[in-house]
Amino acid sequence: MRKLTLLFSILLVSLVSAQTLQDSITFNPQQQLNAAQRILSGNYGKAVTVGAYGEVTYNQPEALNGELDIQRLVLLFGYKFNEKTQFVTEVEFEHVQEVFIEQAFVNYNVAPNVNLRGGLMLVPFGIINEFHEPTTFNGVERPSVDNVIVPTTWREIGFGVSGKLNNLSLGYQAYVFNGFQSTSFDGEGGVNGVLKGSNGLRSGRQKAIQSTIDSPTLSMKLDYYGISGLRLGLSGYFGDTQAEDDVEEIDGANIGISMIGLDARYAYQRFTARGQYVHGSLSGTEDYNNLTGKDLGSELQGWYLEAAYNLLPQEKTQRLFAFARYEQYDTHAGTDGALARNDAYNRNDLTTGLSYHLAPGVVLKGDYQFRDNAVSGGEVANRLNFGIGVWF
Repeated sequence: MRKLTLLFSILLVSLVSAQTLQDSITFNPQQQLNAAQRILSGNYGKAVTVGAYGEVTYNQPEALNGELDIQRLVLLFGYKFNEKTQFVTEVEFEHVQEVFIEQAFVNYNVAPNVNLRGGLMLVPFGIINEFHEPTTFNGVERPSVDNVIVPTTWREIGFGVSGKLNNLSLGYQAYVFNGFQSTSFDGEGGVNGVLKGSNGLRSGRQKAIQSTIDSPTLSMKLDYYGISGLRLGLSGYFGDTQAEDDVEEIDGANIGISMIGLDARYAYQRFTARGQYVHGSLSGTEDYNNLTGKDLGSELQGWYLEAAYNLLPQEKTQRLFAFARYEQYDTHAGTDGALARNDAYNRNDLTTGLSYHLAPGVVLKGDYQFRDNAVSGGEVANRLNFGIGVWF
């Protein structure tokens, strides 16, 4: 409790003495910045910058008890050592009781539009993994594709380069990271499998918690912004999973991963739209499942399309977006060996609702989700959601 009190005291003093000047939250995808980018670009001569984002949610599945939750509160800190060197970190409190470091990296500006980065960083894949502040997306919950397939929030330790080629209207990122964990010893001479069919790679995120590494992975992303109002992304992630010493020598302890993602965001006056497609190919899953008894699929696939329209006049500072999003995602898009496809893992969601931006950085959300899967006669509870999101 003392540590928490001290942390908030430091935050309060920093806010009074060195608060970052805030610009309006923009809905133009070509001009959008995520939390780390705003810290890096928003020092305005100050050495220390601070901010935060967070969300309070209410989820009500049909015929079940509802859940109220402070899903997350993320404290943002940046320090500018000189004109070329900066440090960014995000301290995340999840569900009031868990504390994680979401990012902690040094950014060194080698030349105009060329930055070297090292530390704990977001893997640049898709839209939401980098732009997950609650005022930047519609819906109380993040898209399921970005939860089950990608999987957000996906961050690991690594180093690499980022920047822009303005003559080509192209942004680029390329990093070497440690990878997903796949297996570990169970303490009794057996092997535990970390990855499974229901959520694919999600359980293998190491999150910089004494991360195991035996082979690096490669992550790359290109963003094209040469057409007014449009932003296109191409993501790639390639490498093997990681296993502890001795376990890695066992056949089936590791799998290979190749993931490709395409994404698009568009805005014109009061209309916005976005879409995403992700395909992952996993090699060695038959041996992995035989070793661990898990049901990991050999292919993961998901996509969604979303459209939104601002119901308020364009000149108003407030925004009221009515939106609809359809997504389909399957963690058993392919299976190897004797493993049969599980139709319960082939899912689709239709989410429709409202996002009311009271002011730049404050949003009230409400939506209803029609959820289903490919099981004949299977029942998946639809869900009503409400939320409050802030970002400053």
